[in-house]
Amino acid sequence: MAAAAPVEASGSGLRLVLVDAVLGHPGAPVLDGLDLDVAPGELLTVVGPSGCGKSTLLRTLAGLLPLLGGRLTQDGGPVEGPAADRALVFQEDALLPWRSLRANVELPLAIRGLARAARRARADDWLARVGLTDHAARLPHQVSGGQRQRTQLARALAGRPRAVLMDEPFGALDARTRAGMQRLLVTALRGTGATVVFVTHDVDEALFLGDRVALLGTGRVLPVPRPRDRAAHADPATAALRREVLASLGDRPDP
Repeated sequence: MAAAAPVEASGSGLRLVLVDAVLGHPGAPVLDGLDLDVAPGELLTVVGPSGCGKSTLLRTLAGLLPLLGGRLTQDGGPVEGPAADRALVFQEDALLPWRSLRANVELPLAIRGLARAARRARADDWLARVGLTDHAARLPHQVSGGQRQRTQLARALAGRPRAVLMDEPFGALDARTRAGMQRLLVTALRGTGATVVFVTHDVDEALFLGDRVALLGTGRVLPVPRPRDRAAHADPATAALRREVLASLGDRPDP
């Protein structure tokens, strides 16, 4: 997999704040009394048991689900619906099957009114960053699952969002491809300034990617020791944090 080059900064990331928030659908709240402060430019990973509201949290931050109570702000102003400065990335690649990879990356740029030459240049730049230059003209069914996810990442970042909200985007990938996508994400984000909220059920993924990890349902947000290194699982501080995260999920840590 080709390495992604750093991209020029597109402005600071958003500060996203939930205060005493009630999340869910009318008559069926999932999270109640949630307080969360996501710092500009940080990568916050979110873990929690199945059904605890991780995806609901992301859709609320994206503006797709209105709050049932409490307050949600970005940079101090209310979030009242979807906006181009908040991009949402799903586990399913959500690519349009009749459009080439390049055309899929171009689509949100076209919707925002970017001129054809400019959006083609930006799409090609991002396809190069994620190692897909040679596949730009292919349709989604003609490439692998990992390549489709790289396309989705390129599409999200090509729009220069100030926040990227990621809902278990690598969950369906095999272990090797998943590890490669994790490295690619870290590199691709470098220099963008974007704030990232990344939902995952994989504790090791959460600790590798996150600057902090939020244990949904417990009210705790914990810093992750750095530098970012896969070998750090043997570090005492990282090992202790891993045990704490697993305990919050009701899992027994490995001996």
